[in-house]
Amino acid sequence: MAEAFREQLQQPDLDRLSFEERFGMIVERHWSWKENARLKRLLSEARLKLNACLEDIDYRSSRGLDKSVLMRLSSCEWLRQHHNVLITGPTGAGKTFLACALANKACRSGHSSLYLRTPKLFYQLAISRGDGSYGKLLTKLAKTNLLIIDDLGIASIHEQERRDLLEIIEDRHGNASTIITSQLPVESWYEQLGDPTIADAILDRLLHNAHKISMKGESMRKMHSVLT
Repeated sequence: MAEAFREQLQQPDLDRLSFEERFGMIVERHWSWKENARLKRLLSEARLKLNACLEDIDYRSSRGLDKSVLMRLSSCEWLRQHHNVLITGPTGAGKTFLACALANKACRSGHSSLYLRTPKLFYQLAISRGDGSYGKLLTKLAKTNLLIIDDLGIASIHEQERRDLLEIIEDRHGNASTIITSQLPVESWYEQLGDPTIADAILDRLLHNAHKISMKGESMRKMHSVLT
């Protein structure tokens, strides 16, 4: 606010404005500064893999994306209602880009987000059990408005990892939103999770009020590559 006031003093014609108008300009400047600082903090804490925006999404019909669905998701109402988004498709289809774009929009709307690839998530959980910070990490994951779990099912899931995943999904169910991306179709997740009891519990919580997006087409990395 002090900086905005100093700038006002350097503008020769500003004395034509009333005190209320000048004060309003200063307050507006301060509000914009706070909002920009909050957005910068949210994006930094989200640790998104890609600097993606919904406005940059390629809607070519061959990719299987429904623009109307993504327009509805861009309102972030699904976040306020604690819905999930499940994104499936072949490697390179743009699953991670779409997930990061939705998280970017969430941050711009004031929601906290966090991106984690599945192997890194399980690694952090294993480390936290060893150093005594397991409960603290679970609390952090539970309190994040939007959690992205990228590349689920890229490798076999062990018993402890299944239990960890159930704990995370259970804590977030009805309280926060989760985006999960996978190369496997949702119908194959039950078999990939392994244990029928735990798989039932995880999928029941994930699929309830979930928005499913199935992507297809050639790898976007291949299409954008300069290599033949």
